Amino acid sequence: MPLFDDKSPTDYDAIVIGTGISGGWAAKELCEKGLKTLVLERGRNVVHIKDYPTANDEPWDYKHRGKSSQEDLKDYPKQSRTGYTTSPERRHFFVKDTEHPYHEKEGTRFDWMRGYHVGGRSLMWGRQSYRWSPMDFESNLKDGNGIDWPIRYDDLKPWYDYVENFIGVSGSNEGYSQLPDGNFLPPMDLNCVEEELKKSIESNFSGRNLTIGRVAHITGDNRIGNRGACQSRNRCMRGCPFGAYFSSNSSTLPAAEATGNMTLRPHSIAFEIIYDEKKGKAKGVRVIDKITKKTIDFTAKIIFCNASSMASTWILMNSKSNRFPNGMGNESGELGHNIMDHHFKVGAAGEYEGFGDKYYKGRRPNGFYIPRFQNLDKQSTKKDFVRGYGYQGGASRQNWMRGVAELNFGAGFKDSLFAPGPWRAGMTAFGEILPYHDNAMSLNYDKLDQWGLPTITFATTIRENEINMRKDMATNAAEMLEAAGFKNVNTFEEPYGVGLGIHEMGTARMGRDPKTSVLNKWNQIHSVPNVFVTDGAAMTSAACQNPSLTYMAMTARAADFAVKELKRQNL
Repeated sequence: MPLFDDKSPTDYDAIVIGTGISGGWAAKELCEKGLKTLVLERGRNVVHIKDYPTANDEPWDYKHRGKSSQEDLKDYPKQSRTGYTTSPERRHFFVKDTEHPYHEKEGTRFDWMRGYHVGGRSLMWGRQSYRWSPMDFESNLKDGNGIDWPIRYDDLKPWYDYVENFIGVSGSNEGYSQLPDGNFLPPMDLNCVEEELKKSIESNFSGRNLTIGRVAHITGDNRIGNRGACQSRNRCMRGCPFGAYFSSNSSTLPAAEATGNMTLRPHSIAFEIIYDEKKGKAKGVRVIDKITKKTIDFTAKIIFCNASSMASTWILMNSKSNRFPNGMGNESGELGHNIMDHHFKVGAAGEYEGFGDKYYKGRRPNGFYIPRFQNLDKQSTKKDFVRGYGYQGGASRQNWMRGVAELNFGAGFKDSLFAPGPWRAGMTAFGEILPYHDNAMSLNYDKLDQWGLPTITFATTIRENEINMRKDMATNAAEMLEAAGFKNVNTFEEPYGVGLGIHEMGTARMGRDPKTSVLNKWNQIHSVPNVFVTDGAAMTSAACQNPSLTYMAMTARAADFAVKELKRQNL
């Protein structure tokens, strides 16, 4: 990558803050459209393939087979809440809470999982890639929660097409109204028990369906750029040396680099967008060099803020001026509010008797998906909650580890562990959280970080709507498994904090009215038209599908508009 050096200029056509899923797309689109673009990343550089140190490690390469000790986790008290982000093969991609602290208002909880490096969480994401449906952009208006989206599905449809063709999404077109079809590469296969579950659900429950997950993985004999097909290793969160799954490092940033228009600057903590009072627009970005701690100003005609939902809003809130004493673009008072996520950690699991002669090949990095089926029509309307949820799950045969908890011994017992154990399947629901104004973040100037910048204090909880939905999530998961003949079916519900789904959204929402929103339909700040926010901060509602594909589509759409407006001299 062409890195910033002493000879690099400080003035550009465009500046992109962040290199994750949306930042990589902003860099690609702006560079390919001819703009000299500075891409800022607050963390270290990560070079595709070279900087994936654990990509080929095996469980026996780690002490305690990869289990983390309390000593290992002492710097990760919040990052470790997921239970999987801070295992030794991926811990290096997550920040230390002791170095990057944040705070929670007493009685509330927010789980902010972060990776500060080039590529951001595009290296560690779950890769589930679903379009939102027409109803998802209309729900706020219809049920009165939040504000109306300023766009509809048809505004994003061509950009969903565009993005899918570049990133490569594996999946099956099914014709579901609540989960639009896309331009898919060959789907991964359901295994025999998942096929049986699919047949049962679709024959026993009207309006319910099961399909293979739609994931940003190259499959079949396809290649996209220098990326190869998925090898079914299921080591994705370590970085994929084959480039089989989409990440900024393997895809968008190399595309931006190929234009000759990108300059990448790691170790650059953007903390303020500089406002020109006379011209009524932004003129640049103020940065602290993470290593030298020197402050540097960079100037540009347009700025894309893609630091992540919370970090982008942190930058805007910290960008104060005479015009914006409460943060850039915050005339509505909505900046920092309406934090959303997907609540989960609830579902059911059970055992399946049969198919003892069947197994599967490889470690498929994907599961099945059951699209939303509640509150779609009169027949599925629920009285105790609005919106809905979908399930992600999978079936597999137990391995030798099933013997760890068994009170057994002897040669016969050991021999039995060489044979695959019984089939089990489980499903976890992911539900929509409504946009509550008082689910919010604020800047804490009393507790500064090591660079002298304010930290964030969060105040977020789920409410009655989500609590009622969780009961339905568990009940229906169990019913579907039992109807398919599963035995020993048990529901589960584990503690959940907002943010734990790692789909945090809101805080600088889009809207039609500047009095109730921060951004317009093109992701521009209403009152600062040359600043665009296209990451999760822009979201007006949460739907129940994974949001990353929508971030990418919105970013490509906004970049196209921004360049056209720049050429018309409107910015």
